[in-house]
This record gives sequence, C-alpha cells and structure tokens, in this order.
Amino acid sequence: MAEITAAAVKDLREKSGAGMMDCKKALTEANGDMNAAVDWLRAKGLAAAAKKSSRTAAEGLVGVEVNGTKGAAVEVNSETDFVAKNDQFQTFVRDVTAVALALGDSIDTIKAASLGEKTVEETLTNNIATIGENQAIRRAKRLEVSVGAVVPYVHNAAAPGLGKIGVLVALESEADAETLNALGRQIAMHIAAAFPLALNEEDLDPEVIERERAIATEKAAESGKPADIIAKMVEGGIAKYRKENALVSQLLVMDGKTKISDVVANAAKAAGKPIKLVDYVRFQLGEGIEKETSDFAAEVAAASGVKQPV
Repeated sequence: MAEITAAAVKDLREKSGAGMMDCKKALTEANGDMNAAVDWLRAKGLAAAAKKSSRTAAEGLVGVEVNGTKGAAVEVNSETDFVAKNDQFQTFVRDVTAVALALGDSIDTIKAASLGEKTVEETLTNNIATIGENQAIRRAKRLEVSVGAVVPYVHNAAAPGLGKIGVLVALESEADAETLNALGRQIAMHIAAAFPLALNEEDLDPEVIERERAIATEKAAESGKPADIIAKMVEGGIAKYRKENALVSQLLVMDGKTKISDVVANAAKAAGKPIKLVDYVRFQLGEGIEKETSDFAAEVAAASGVKQPV
C-alpha cells in the first residue's frame, strides 16, 4: 500500500475540488495513483472532469509564426521564468520557430538545421553554457493549406509571437485575407480558452473515450436503475463528452450558443466563398508536465543531453 502524504491529498484537492477526507479516501482506493484517484472521485460524483493541463511546472516559451498558407508552433523549455525573459532565449525561440516553419516539425530535423555558423542543437548547447540553465526544444507542429490562411494567436504574449499559450488555425478557402484572418483569430481565441481535444468527434483519442466510458458506467451503476437505462445514460454521457471536447461541435466561448461549425458556415455565407476549418494547434507551456510526478529540471536536462550537476 502506497503511503498517502498530506502533500498528495492537498494536490488532489486542488485538482478536483473535492473535500480533504474524500481525497484521502480516493488516494487510498487508488493506491496513491493521482489519475486513478481523480477518476474515482468523478465516478462517485465528487469531482468534475480535470483539465488536461490542470497543473504545470515547466517554464520557457511557446513561439508561433506564419507565412501565408503555412504556420508553425514550437515549445522551448527552460528551468525558470527568469530565463524565459532573457533576450538570448527569446531570440532562440523565434529562430527555432522560423526553422520549423521552413523545414517541418521533426525535432531531429530542426536540431540539425543551420543557424548562422552553428546548427540549432549547437546553438542550444551554447545557450545552456552561457545562460547557465538547462533548456530543451520540447515539441513543434507545422500546419499548411493549399489555399487560404493559417492564422496565429498568442494568449497574453510576452513578446511578439511568444507566450505561454500559442494557437494556429488552418482555414482552407478562396475568401479574402481579411475575412479569413478575422475568422481565424476568433476561433483561435476560442481554442485558447476552451481547450478542445480534437478537431472532430471521431478524432478524439479512443483511450480517453474508454476512460470516460468506464467512469460513466460506474457512476450510472450506482443509480440502481435497470441495465438498459444505465446503458442509455452512459451513451448519453459519452455523446455529451464528445461534443464538448471536439472543436467543431463546441459552443463559441464569446457567445455560449453558436457551434464553431456554424461560426465557420456563417463566415463562408457572408464571404460568398466556401471556408473549411482543416486543422488547429494549441500549445500550452508545460502541458502534461506535473509538479507531483516530474522533476522538470531533470526532464529538460534529459531532452537537451546535458548532465545536471551532482
């Protein structure tokens, strides 16, 4: 049986909003597994769905850049927010974003690319030595359409094209640039706030759906209703989850009533040209790196290939 610490109980309370004793019981039932404990609380109706990036420990910057029908987003991590404000670090993030825009989102390809007289990887190694803190290129994504626009948005930008949440929206259309940029920015702002998990319902991760199904089944079973009613309750819950987490079926945050698919359709009607929302990227700094499970400095060191001092 895993030891249930006060810190773990406190962290679960912050994640779930459940009471202290419920959190302690959930951790005990889950043998200390934080995700399983959250699921246990949700199955008992004691917690709402946890956000994918509820707590993060990473620092650094997300960079976005576009050029016509192409756009790229990258995440470069540092150990402290102080380094993220460093001009040398910010220049490096911009340079890496430009490389991703030109060459694609393979991290190996990006690292091997030239930056002046050095490669990106050599420049990163030099930055680590001169700044005195580990850094790592964590991920990159490029979007491209044959005709139309890729529209960028940075939430609470720390500098032009740099911030903690970066979004790209790819729109395929022959509509004018002003229309596409206005529509793209509106959708990008929605994405930053609403955190969709996929573009369409069918694109949602099957493992995530099955996890939600297991939680819904356990919760419905406690109602004591007949099996056929429970089955309908579960399927209804899954259908709701799909709609709430797929971008095109989400309700626009700005008005709370218009589906994103209808926002696009309305813009297309006004422009007199078809508009297709083909893809999006949402990078949030440190997404998936949690304080209680990850030594972030060690993760950055491992990604950068630099050993930490003993």
